[in-house]
Amino acid sequence: MEINIGNTAWLLLSSALVLLMTPGLALFYGGLNRSKGTLNMMMMSFSSIGIISVLWALYGFSLAFGASGSAGLNNFIGNLTQYGGTSISWSSDLWGTTGIPVYVFMAFQMMFAIITVALISGALSDRLKFGGWVLFAIGWFTVVYVPVAHWVWGGGWIGAKLHALDFAGGTAVHINAGAAALGVALVLGKRVGWPRENMRPHNVPFVALGAGLLWFGWFGFNAGSELTVDSVTGIAFVNTQLATAAALVGWCAVEWIRDKKPTLVGASSGAVAGLVAITPACGFIAPLPAVLLGLIAGVVCALAVGLKYRFGYDDSLDVVGVHFVGGWIGSLFIGLFATNTANAAISDVLGAKDGLFYGGGFTQLGRQFVGSAAVTVYSLLAAALIAFVLKKVKALRVSEEAEVGGIDISDHGETAYDFTPAAGSGGGGAFALAGIGTTKSVDADGKVDADGKADTSQKIPG
Repeated sequence: MEINIGNTAWLLLSSALVLLMTPGLALFYGGLNRSKGTLNMMMMSFSSIGIISVLWALYGFSLAFGASGSAGLNNFIGNLTQYGGTSISWSSDLWGTTGIPVYVFMAFQMMFAIITVALISGALSDRLKFGGWVLFAIGWFTVVYVPVAHWVWGGGWIGAKLHALDFAGGTAVHINAGAAALGVALVLGKRVGWPRENMRPHNVPFVALGAGLLWFGWFGFNAGSELTVDSVTGIAFVNTQLATAAALVGWCAVEWIRDKKPTLVGASSGAVAGLVAITPACGFIAPLPAVLLGLIAGVVCALAVGLKYRFGYDDSLDVVGVHFVGGWIGSLFIGLFATNTANAAISDVLGAKDGLFYGGGFTQLGRQFVGSAAVTVYSLLAAALIAFVLKKVKALRVSEEAEVGGIDISDHGETAYDFTPAAGSGGGGAFALAGIGTTKSVDADGKVDADGKADTSQKIPG
């Protein structure tokens, strides 16, 4: 078989779109966070790009998508040698019957691994040591994400044996990350002052911009998961748009009815909830059910973000309420509305059944529940255990002083916003803050001479 140029080009484009989602997530989370922790929040997303990319090439891809190992590990994990390190052929190997080079598929799945790890960080803002985050990301990626990706997509027991469906990551990505976020948040503890203090988003335009980039990149996330360019690709693309739009409307409707004022944060969060919910189902359901799915996800997730106040866990940026709950909604929706008329591979290739409302009975709904529940329990417990170990070695949480003063300063030595005039804090008003006004001569040490003269030509706003 020769390389299929069209499929390869589409997957390369999709890979770039999915990568864009992580900087989009950084903006979305960064805007939702308080200003004193903005950079730390964004650094957790950007560090995921660096760390997970390397680990994916070294061993992650091979363990997730390589053939299952010995009989004792059959259907649980792949092998370390098939695609690990230098084992990937950079010239001839193709992925299945798609005509796509293996290394292009590897790159596409790399982007999924990156954003899955980054999603967890939203629950942990303002109090998790950056070094602790790095150690957690490495551990959770290795112990949880890699085997779960194998269970769902790599020939493991959820996809190949149980025949639970997940088109683009409702279980492997969103339920997985949401459960982990809850596990770590429980061990990490609450932010100082939560929930008494005001912890509202500090930059709503950042939130909207991040949501827009996520929405844009998600077309590669969902439609790209078909790998080939065909009618299912189109269905996944259209369903992604319809469900996201409907969820935006649903979330805003809840706010309008409950609070009398729809918000831009709500609209942005509703869009993300719709994107999450449609992810597992986008290539398996028809467009009208996709609209219904979006509406339900928007309403339920808008209500679910309040669960943290009832149960007392500090999920800072509502990873549980949006990603965990939204992922569950989308996964179960497959058991209700999946249909071979949308995707003939449901029965022919994947060995699954139509949903309840298309004559398939409760079989597929049960499979979806078991698969999602297994990932929930495994990810939550493993994440909590990793966090507990980090806590015991004092690598998990910053000091109370560092948290109150701002984790950006304590862990990174920088701030997102610095409005101090370059010449000092005295005078100048708004014009000085903007860098407009007279200039004063300064010495090399940055101090102005008493007579206003200096030995250097360096100028600063004064």
